[in-house]
Amino acid sequence: MDFSMYHFAGGNRSTQEVQAAIDDYLDGLAQPLLTDMQSQIHQNPELAYEEHYAHNLICEFLEERGFPVQRHAYGLATAFEAKVGDPQSLRCINFNAEYDALPEIGHACGHNLIATSSVAAFIALAFTIRKFALPGQAQLLGTPAEEDGGGKVDLINAGAYKDVSMSLMMHPMSEEEFESQKVKGIGGRSTIACFDLVASYHGTSAHAAANPWEGVNALDALVLAYNGISMLRQQIRPDERIHGAIMQAPKVTNAIPQYTRTKYTIRSRTETRARELGERVRNCLDGSAKATGCKVEIEETQMYSNLIVVPPLCDIYKSFMGDMGVEVDSYDNELMPGSTDQGNVSHQVPALHALVGIPVTDGAHNHTRQFTDAAGSDEAHRRSIISAKAMAMTAWVLLTDRVQFHAVQQSFREVKPKTE
Repeated sequence: MDFSMYHFAGGNRSTQEVQAAIDDYLDGLAQPLLTDMQSQIHQNPELAYEEHYAHNLICEFLEERGFPVQRHAYGLATAFEAKVGDPQSLRCINFNAEYDALPEIGHACGHNLIATSSVAAFIALAFTIRKFALPGQAQLLGTPAEEDGGGKVDLINAGAYKDVSMSLMMHPMSEEEFESQKVKGIGGRSTIACFDLVASYHGTSAHAAANPWEGVNALDALVLAYNGISMLRQQIRPDERIHGAIMQAPKVTNAIPQYTRTKYTIRSRTETRARELGERVRNCLDGSAKATGCKVEIEETQMYSNLIVVPPLCDIYKSFMGDMGVEVDSYDNELMPGSTDQGNVSHQVPALHALVGIPVTDGAHNHTRQFTDAAGSDEAHRRSIISAKAMAMTAWVLLTDRVQFHAVQQSFREVKPKTE
């Protein structure tokens, strides 16, 4: 898709003129301000719902540049919202900034790059709205807890996306994943749905040598559940996953364990199938309690929905990435085995979750220490800024081109599941 021959609303500015203005604006900030932001988030990793440093850092960055910011937005301590443009407009383009990290291995999923790219895209679109008197609004949401908890689900429930027309973000991946296609990423690739079940087993303590018959063994319940679920894995679909961890276990051997806790993540292609598989896992967790005489409490976390890909939105993003020398595919029919709460957003509004390759040593992928190192590299930062420029230009098209805006909306209506 070539936008170079078109003129849009908003002063009839050409694509080249707007693109040059965005390039100049972001290049002026990329060194050292945006680079410093990315580096500081990378060097100060924080876990889900605890991202106070990143929250404050980004809010201060925006406030120093005159952007109105709502800190601790929508009842979440580490969420924020910034919004500019005409509040009466019916078009609002959202950017999501993720910034939570993983335990022990830090920003092994590159959320420092996601945050920087979304911040950069937002301020670039805000600059363009003001400079060219464009219609519409730009919204930046700080979205905590993507890795564990689902901050975007919280924000959806709190109404943060109720006025949003489209949602845009990028996600870094190892560039080796795209080598066979001879590109550096892709505009859209579906993810699967997932949620967690957390089981707490309550038994009765007793001396393990003197009177073990008086005890009820919570560790036996956990081990029995583990073995049952391990057997269940043999009879699940190729696109499904069950993986778990022991959250609390006994530390001594001379007492019958009275409390254990385990957590399982259940993944499948759709929400419906994930819940069906989850019931099978729940039966294993319940059954082990019955078999051992323990009591069990099972908690269910928020569902991460499967990501809906909207082809025309991916096409626009691909075009502008190519303009800046980074070739990406538009979309494909592959299914990523991972999950994201941007999937939930994609069920609300047309959403982009672009995958951008970065150089990673040893062929390592996300959620590894090698990826943590790669996410802090200069080249990774450069590609996050290029993606920001492409997202800002994509947003400009959506705000100013009625035909493309409605084409994206129509495609979204066609690909969104009819049962919702």
